[in-house]
Amino acid sequence: MAGNAPYTDEEVLRRFASMVYRLALSQTKNKADAEDVFQDVFLRYVRTETEFQSEEHIKAWLLHVTVSRCRKLWASAWFRKTVPMEEAPSSAIPEDAGVAEAVAALPEKYRVVVHLFYFEDLPVREIAQALGRPESTVTSQLHRARAMLREKLKGEDQL
Repeated sequence: MAGNAPYTDEEVLRRFASMVYRLALSQTKNKADAEDVFQDVFLRYVRTETEFQSEEHIKAWLLHVTVSRCRKLWASAWFRKTVPMEEAPSSAIPEDAGVAEAVAALPEKYRVVVHLFYFEDLPVREIAQALGRPESTVTSQLHRARAMLREKLKGEDQL
């Protein structure tokens, strides 16, 4: 068990696997890359010496590491290839694909906060903690992302 977490490694995987995979997929836009990030995140969890105080601490750590691993992937030269959203599993795409495509087209710093807020139902406080950003920054990024989406989807009655 990692650190002195309140759960076994298997319980952590069972509780948070879906969240980590959806976040990785929304950021990488590619199933294979999302699976690589997912595997790396949980491998790091099992190997970490961090002493987790609560379920929220584990969740925040997993979100932070997932975002960090996605950023490292984006920095690599071979990441330039992407897979169209049509190839993503339907569970990762919101009901309205037009909105999903608009969200996927957002710059990374906006896309990640939108995903965590709307698709993972995390409050601003937890998003800020997971990303290491001030709450006011996350709030501003959500506001700007909504404005970008509104402009992009204008006339489609999506927002």
